[in-house]
Amino acid sequence: MRAASVYVTLLLCILPVFANVEKTVFLAPPAIHVPTDHPNLDDLQIDVLSPLQPSVRLQLDALFPNAENKKGVESWYLLDALNQGRRYEVRVCWSATQPTRFWLYTHTLSTVFEIPSLISSLASYSETRQTILVNADRIKPSIHKLANTRSTSEAARSSLLFLQVFAAADYYTTNKTLMNDVPLVAVDIILDPFLLNILPRSLIPTGLYLVVLAVGAWVLSEFVWQRLHQLSQTESAGPGGDRGTDNAGVALGSRNKKVS
Repeated sequence: MRAASVYVTLLLCILPVFANVEKTVFLAPPAIHVPTDHPNLDDLQIDVLSPLQPSVRLQLDALFPNAENKKGVESWYLLDALNQGRRYEVRVCWSATQPTRFWLYTHTLSTVFEIPSLISSLASYSETRQTILVNADRIKPSIHKLANTRSTSEAARSSLLFLQVFAAADYYTTNKTLMNDVPLVAVDIILDPFLLNILPRSLIPTGLYLVVLAVGAWVLSEFVWQRLHQLSQTESAGPGGDRGTDNAGVALGSRNKKVS
């Protein structure tokens, strides 16, 4: 019975976990020649995510949707140094105490520069970023700084995407201050590559845990079944079982006397 209680406890531990996560899945585009002459991607001064720097923690602006901004405030990021043809996932994680809706879109470099609304949005965000960084004295170093050991053509070639994120406040309160001035939203933006284009790399520990849990549950259930089977065999071989054998012997002896 103790083993059965342990088994039930393990089953109760498998509960769904709900978290504030919004994500988008994409395939890395073919590598292209990234321009190194100014103006270039370095001049945008936007946050960059790559396999070497897969996450960033930020405080994002948000506002309630209106006629001009139907999805709230937008921000831009660069997904750099991707592996061509590999599947990736970008997640935005935020606290449940800050109700917010997010929309994530990825765009290739050519798409952004071909669509006026996208290039205008990117330019506007870049100008805002540069103003903030200049005032804070935080101008970032070059993204595609050429290494001395590589040729110019090799160093300027990369698979990259732009990430466009919209953040809209998603709450209602009687507090007029919170309704008029939406506070900054603390978020983690995570770039997660897929293994064999099947499973995100961050889910491997969870997958291993589930496999170990399944094997343990199978072994435990086998032990419980054998224990219950032994108990049933012991009960059937008890006093009741012997009495039934004795009664059968008496009945057989009486029948033999009648026949004789």
